[in-house]
Amino acid sequence: MLLDDALRAQPLLERFGGPVVDVGSGGGSPGIPLAASLPEREVTLLEAERRKCDFLRRWAPPNADVVWGRAEEQEAERWGVALAKALARPPVAAELCLPLVRTGGVAILWLGENADLEQLAAASEQLGGGRPVLHEGLAVLPKVASTPPGFPRRAGVAKKRPLA
Repeated sequence: MLLDDALRAQPLLERFGGPVVDVGSGGGSPGIPLAASLPEREVTLLEAERRKCDFLRRWAPPNADVVWGRAEEQEAERWGVALAKALARPPVAAELCLPLVRTGGVAILWLGENADLEQLAAASEQLGGGRPVLHEGLAVLPKVASTPPGFPRRAGVAKKRPLA
């Protein structure tokens, strides 16, 4: 079940190129299953907790690089695709992911049943993203312009004061 849930994004990754970052990798899903299913893609598993990074390093396939750090500290617009599953509420996840994605790429967010798509759309537009497109319970946020300066805000601010 967990594997199937992670692999729902595989058709989208096949459509959108460039390196992939799984923001807040935690226990490795969706990053590890997607990296294993797409061995030609460069995948970064980004995790803020060192002990989780140690776990990820044991299980990551050869095309996956584990990075200990926060989204707010990463190089902007480096990746083609950013993934977030169970990272935070959708507007917060958008703020942590979209600044990492280059123009023309996408952020893909796993949504819960009660996700507010209008709040997500408003946050996305403030970050250089377009309106979310739904695909099998996933929100695909196209990156249509560079993220304005100042985003993402420093660590913890997005959760305390979400956009929209």
